[in-house]
Amino acid sequence: MDFVRLLTATAADALSVLIPVACAGCGAPDAAVCAACAVSMRAPPLRSELTPGFPVWAGTEYSGAARRVVLALKNEQRTDVSRALARVLLPAIEHAIAASSGIFPQRITLATLPSSRAAYRRRGYRPVDVVLAKTGLGREHPLVWQRQPVDQIGLGIAQRRANLNGSLRARPRLDGRAFLLVDDVVTTGATLLEAHRALTAAGAKIVGAAVIAGTPRRRREG
Repeated sequence: MDFVRLLTATAADALSVLIPVACAGCGAPDAAVCAACAVSMRAPPLRSELTPGFPVWAGTEYSGAARRVVLALKNEQRTDVSRALARVLLPAIEHAIAASSGIFPQRITLATLPSSRAAYRRRGYRPVDVVLAKTGLGREHPLVWQRQPVDQIGLGIAQRRANLNGSLRARPRLDGRAFLLVDDVVTTGATLLEAHRALTAAGAKIVGAAVIAGTPRRRREG
């Protein structure tokens, strides 16, 4: 299965070389992400808290060029934008780990969240894994779906959390291990909260989360 995922992502990368490239952020020719859009996505990572003691670091705001580039990766098979997004995600990861270093002395492992079965069938790859591969950082996949939630579109915050509650589980026991969750976008935070619940239920400690982008209302704290 890992080989199939790798082959699919590689094929998408190869296809992007053969097809004339336009910037996913603005449509400018000859670049997956043009210099202007790349600059517009760079910002000091934004920190917020989903619950006390559960910080989330976002590499940029989920608006403008950043939103269009993330959606191109997720919905248009534009894996060629992954390198530009890796430059946005990496500072968020670095800030999250640095902020937790005095609290969690053990080694911190990056953990990505599973895509829904429908999303994976449609794309053939996990967007966050494609971006993380460009950072050179390792990651694990400790979570699996226990049940498939319904589509989140149109649901409010409380409905999203109820929809996701109990949907994930950790495969092995993870006693004493520390994880930083990594995802593409945080909006309501319902998915990250469910991942936090599932991992802590398996004995893990969660130092926080790092995402490529956060919704504009998630302003920097501290």
